[in-house]
Amino acid sequence: MIIDDHNHPDWCGYDLDKYLANMDENNIDVTWLLSWEAPTNEYDPSYDSRTPIHYSPWGPIPFERCLSYKERAPERFVLGYAPDPRRPDAIDRLNSAVDMYGVRIYGELKIRMMLDDWDAIRMYRFCGEKGLPVLVHLDYEFDRPSKYPRPNYWYGGGIDAFERAIAKCPETNFLGHAPGFWSHISGDDLYDKNAYPKGKVVPGGKLIEMLRKYPNLYCDISAGSGCNALSRDPEFAVEFLNEFQDRVLYGRDYFDNIHQEFLNSIADKLQPGVLDKIYSGNALRLVPLK
Repeated sequence: MIIDDHNHPDWCGYDLDKYLANMDENNIDVTWLLSWEAPTNEYDPSYDSRTPIHYSPWGPIPFERCLSYKERAPERFVLGYAPDPRRPDAIDRLNSAVDMYGVRIYGELKIRMMLDDWDAIRMYRFCGEKGLPVLVHLDYEFDRPSKYPRPNYWYGGGIDAFERAIAKCPETNFLGHAPGFWSHISGDDLYDKNAYPKGKVVPGGKLIEMLRKYPNLYCDISAGSGCNALSRDPEFAVEFLNEFQDRVLYGRDYFDNIHQEFLNSIADKLQPGVLDKIYSGNALRLVPLK
C-alpha cells in the first residue's frame, strides 16, 4: 500500500479526474488532501497560477475543495484542514470540521507566523487532544527577483521556533516539511542561504538532533525539498532512513514520481520493512484508515 501524505486539490491544473488517474499511474492508494489557508498578503502571488480562481477569501487552497474531492471519491482521500490559528474562531472551525466531515490532519500550516505563537500553541494542543497530526511548512527568508508586494516569503520563523512549539506540545505529533525544515538535515550553514543545498551531508544537523530528542516529530519527504535532502547524499539517506524508519512519511506535494524513484533506487540497502513503513505504515499509525 502507498499513501501520499501531502497533496492538494485543484493543484497545478489537476482536477479530480486527472488527480485519480495520476494516483493510479503511480500506485498511490490514498492521499492526505490538505488545505492551505493564509491571508492574501502572506503568500507569493505566483501561487495563483497553480490554483483556479479562489473559492474562498481565506487562502489559495480552501477546505471546501478538499471536501469536494472527499465527497466524490471517499475511499481515496483523507481530509486535512488548517484554519489560520490567529483567527479567533479557528479552533471552533476545526472542531466542527472534525465532527461533521471527519477531518484527520491539521495541515498544511503555511503562514508568516512564528510557529510557537501562543495562538498556534493552543491550536496544536487541541490537535493533540483530538489525535490530529500537525503538518507545517517551514521556509527561511530568501531575496526574490521582485520587490513587490514583498521581497521574500518566509514561513514559520525558522527551526528554533518549530523546536519550541514541539517542546511545548509533547502530546501532539508534528510533521516537518519544506526547505526550511529539510535543509537542517545537514550541519552546514546553508539552511538560510540556499533553499535546496547540494553536496554531502555534514554531521551535526539540527534535524537529526531534534528527531533523537523529540519522539513526537515526524518527517514529510514531499516536494523537491524532501527529495533533495535525501538524494544529495544517498549514502547518508540510507543511514537516515534506517535510523528514523518509524518517523518518515512518503509524500509528493505534486504529481511527479521522483520520491518513489529515489526510494526504490536505494531499497536494497534499507533494512527489511523500512520501505513499507515509509510508504504507508507510519501514516497508518498516525492516521488509521476507517
